[in-house]
Amino acid sequence: MEIVNPALDSYLIAHATPAADEVLRDLAEETRRTYPDLTSMQITQDEGALLALLVGLTGARRIIEVGTFTGYSALCMARALPADGTLLACDINEEWTSVARRYWERAGVADRIELRLAPALETIRALPAEETFDLAFIDADKVGYPDYWEALVPRMRRGGLLVLDNVLRSGKVVDPEVRDEATEAIRRVNDTITADERVESVLLPVRDGVTLARRL
Repeated sequence: MEIVNPALDSYLIAHATPAADEVLRDLAEETRRTYPDLTSMQITQDEGALLALLVGLTGARRIIEVGTFTGYSALCMARALPADGTLLACDINEEWTSVARRYWERAGVADRIELRLAPALETIRALPAEETFDLAFIDADKVGYPDYWEALVPRMRRGGLLVLDNVLRSGKVVDPEVRDEATEAIRRVNDTITADERVESVLLPVRDGVTLARRL
């Protein structure tokens, strides 16, 4: 199931600002060339523009990202941060994130990004108790989404924004015959967010589904 009509794809990208520059285009191309079977793990240009817009709208200064891959989303968000803003990137794959580091350096945002190579829950739980975030982007293993949600909501400032990617699972969430572990986890976190009185949320049919949840 295509959530976004393929015929509209180029039109959507052409009408997203800021447009991808040479650095982002090169990063996307290297990712496609080097990891052709994993290209779905990289967000699209228009979703990168959305993330950058959300950073600006929330006035975020402190961001956490769960799932970095080759660094496209982190680069988009880091660029939108103020000069003293920081982004904590959580991933477990040194090979993928070595690509990310090169492009962060090239884009001039490496000093705003701290990469921690460890299971994200371990990284989050090891943070000082008082540390909070203005924006969280969750785009990692889908089975872990319910745990990432529970770990991060208490660490969001009032008015802080949690963004979850791939919450429609290519439409699988509404197919009762699909019972794989990842889809079940996404269904569970979607239901949890809707019922969670700590946030107000909306699930948007952007690409593969994006949830925005504001901490109350």
